[in-house]
Amino acid sequence: MIDQAVNQAIAARVNAFRKEHHFSLDTLAKNAGISKGMLVQIEQGRANPSIGMLCKLANALGVSVADIVAVSEAPNVAVHRSRDIPTLWHGEHGGFAKLTAGTKGSEMLELWQWLMQPSERFAADAHATGTTELLFVTKGSLTVTINQDVYVLNEGDAMTAQTDVPHSYHNNSSEPVYFMMTVRESSK
Repeated sequence: MIDQAVNQAIAARVNAFRKEHHFSLDTLAKNAGISKGMLVQIEQGRANPSIGMLCKLANALGVSVADIVAVSEAPNVAVHRSRDIPTLWHGEHGGFAKLTAGTKGSEMLELWQWLMQPSERFAADAHATGTTELLFVTKGSLTVTINQDVYVLNEGDAMTAQTDVPHSYHNNSSEPVYFMMTVRESSK
């Protein structure tokens, strides 16, 4: 569940980006592949958009998820303090995913920090064509499924994967797993 303050920021930014592009609610909803009703709820701050939904909106708007959640910066150097980094996924047993930093605009590059507790799972729809994810497990064991192929990454292991297909992350072990993820996506 996304923090209410983050939801309100997302609502304002999606609305501003939509208006900047001169998109109607119908047009943005269609381009993003989501319902108009869901888009209205997001823009009113009443929805709790998933990471996948934020990716769809970002792609349709030609911006990055980091632009939508305000962790992207234009200066040559940008410092993001821990207290300001949004948590965009909460696992049912205390896990989380934080979007720690990202670039602005349609050439999206994001850095994520993940903790998954035992038995937690995160499933993602296919990202835009050509999206690549880099994973690095810093502690524990992570099971990754990419388009039905299963890979197990242990502490110190890394993976590069095209994620323009359905994919998921699981902690099938009895210990927490910590990993970093970099996502590169080019909009349109």
